[in-house]
Amino acid sequence: MNRSTNDHRELVQSLRGSGHRLTPQREMVLGVIADSETHLTAEQVLARVRKQHPHLNKSAVYRSLDLLTEIGLVTVTDLGGGKSEYELLRQPSHHHLVCNKCKHVTVMDNALLVPLGRKIKAKYGFQPSLHHFAIFGTCHKCQTRSAGHKKR
Repeated sequence: MNRSTNDHRELVQSLRGSGHRLTPQREMVLGVIADSETHLTAEQVLARVRKQHPHLNKSAVYRSLDLLTEIGLVTVTDLGGGKSEYELLRQPSHHHLVCNKCKHVTVMDNALLVPLGRKIKAKYGFQPSLHHFAIFGTCHKCQTRSAGHKKR
């Protein structure tokens, strides 16, 4: 188990503080996501929860994921695989650079997007939610490979 007892208590308090009941299903789903070092699909969360509780209802896991995302404890992102992937919202926020060619994912610091958020707010009066998302493009390694093939 990766999370400390204090971290677990804080997550539980955050869930309760949102005005929602702490059901065993919600606590299990939150625990699986908090323990993960990586993003998980809903199917992966379900599989991990079912290792301890094999009869848990699939829809309870999906409803828990929706609620945890809605109240801001969990983020959801599509990293290019066509499936939503869930991760505990950790501070500071981070984002992902996903290579369209090799599929490598690089973590990007949120500080790069702070000025963008300010500019959007100033120009459009719109407060963007820049907590966690993926930016797709081509990584340096694949750009170098492509440039090498073009020279031939």
